[in-house]
Amino acid sequence: MMTWRDLEVWRKAHMLVLKTYKLVAAFPQEEKFRLADQLCRAAISVPANIVEGQSRQTTKEYLQFLYHARGSVEETRYHLFLARELGYLDSAKYDEMESEYQSVSKMLNGLIQSLKGKEGMKGIRG
Repeated sequence: MMTWRDLEVWRKAHMLVLKTYKLVAAFPQEEKFRLADQLCRAAISVPANIVEGQSRQTTKEYLQFLYHARGSVEETRYHLFLARELGYLDSAKYDEMESEYQSVSKMLNGLIQSLKGKEGMKGIRG
């Protein structure tokens, strides 16, 4: 039986949480409980929602958590953008993270579409 640890999207999102923690370590001390905290929380929310959704009893519940994960991807992308604008991330590191989060977003979209197709739930907004 497949578990959340078997999902490629979860593995990639988890790896990005680890990268995010390394990134914020270089942020100014005054950002520890502001942007750094918000960025880490948003990043953690992506794989956490995948895990919680995968453990649910119905496909509809699973999809709802995947939508939350997708929302957290976008929140994380904004926090990364803000960190770049504030000068905490250089453009190269920002571009790398942005590309990786775009990839996770696409993977989530693919998983959502696959689940919707399996359950004949084409009418669910996604």
